Amino acid sequence: MVLIALVIVLSIKNKLNRLKGHLGTANDKQSSAGQKPENKADVPFKEVWANEGVYPFYFEDSYCLVREKEYSLDHRHGIYSFGEFTEAVDAWNSSSLRHPLSASGHRPENLFFFDTETTGLGGGTGNTIFLLGQASLQGTKIKLKQHILPHPGAEIPLYKSFLEGIDYTTMVTYNGKAFDWPQVKTRHTLLREHVPKLPPFGHFDLYHAARRMWKHKLERIKLAAVEKDVLGIERKDDIPGFLAPMIYFDFIERKDPEGMLGIIKHNEMDILSLISLYTHLSFQILQMDERQTSREVYEVGRWFSTLGDSSQAANAFSKISAGESSEALNARFALAFEYKKHKNWDEAAKLWKDIAEKGLLKMRVISCIELAKIYEHRIKDIGQALIYSKKALNLLDEDDGSEKLKLKQEDLHRRIVRLEQKFNRT
Repeated sequence: MVLIALVIVLSIKNKLNRLKGHLGTANDKQSSAGQKPENKADVPFKEVWANEGVYPFYFEDSYCLVREKEYSLDHRHGIYSFGEFTEAVDAWNSSSLRHPLSASGHRPENLFFFDTETTGLGGGTGNTIFLLGQASLQGTKIKLKQHILPHPGAEIPLYKSFLEGIDYTTMVTYNGKAFDWPQVKTRHTLLREHVPKLPPFGHFDLYHAARRMWKHKLERIKLAAVEKDVLGIERKDDIPGFLAPMIYFDFIERKDPEGMLGIIKHNEMDILSLISLYTHLSFQILQMDERQTSREVYEVGRWFSTLGDSSQAANAFSKISAGESSEALNARFALAFEYKKHKNWDEAAKLWKDIAEKGLLKMRVISCIELAKIYEHRIKDIGQALIYSKKALNLLDEDDGSEKLKLKQEDLHRRIVRLEQKFNRT
């Protein structure tokens, strides 16, 4: 409520300022004509900010703080250089693959990487964004720009500074669809009469992609975990994100930027990691990564299968289907379902027969059931259908609960009864 009151007060002040020109005399107008209004907003610790590349952005009688930094394309952030990001975008444009993370039709300059720091994790008007960070390719440099809220009453210059420079096509975030951008939209609603409109963009949210690719190896899919265990990024002296609100409130009270500089660096690392992560995910999906593991190839195949691209799914599964490793068995099991989609019953049956003998219990049970279906409905061999149905039932009896099978034994019993009736009539 305090923040809303501040915005209302600012709105009234701005309207009064705009009326001043109409209330003065003609002489007043003539004397003020051609003179640039002097901004008297004081910036505490201005020299300290300046030494860190931070400058004030003034708007009317208030200001926000802005930091800019450049990186060469040779700069490495983890296992990738920023130049490889441009290679990833070029590769998408050379590929015919259809994928939610495809940059086909875009230039590298069209993507902007975005992250915020806020006073809390909840939504609503009570949560304030105090740092808006972005980075994009401009010319031959990655240019980082961060917009900092010096106090709660300065949101208008903050969003004006941020939105004046937005001319990109696609936003890249980490959980930004659920958190960062909805927060921006909420705050913008309170200020929309004073700042530029929110432009429309496409949106690549890398959180969901990372979860799909690496949930098998990461307990939590936080960006910091992905950085360390996937991208090879080790942060030093980093301020944990959960401390950011406390540090910001201390900054508002004391004005000393010491703690805020740590948060700004944390935000910078988050944004740079988005560039490396988008590069890595692109290389994974396009299978350009020479270090790609069999499990990652398998997850790419599953992703394409979910998207309905059976051809690309089968291609990925086939690459890792040889051998007796768990990844190979999983790949053959998944590949059989891709054959089933295309009614290639012979190839599907061949794979399921193999899995029925050597896969994990759940995979063996499902393979037997799928074979029973093929033999009953496609090959019309009721005897073999009955054999595989009974084998599936016997396997279910072996389950000690560790597999958490959701298959109902009653369903198999009904299948067996029906097949026995069919068999006896032949």
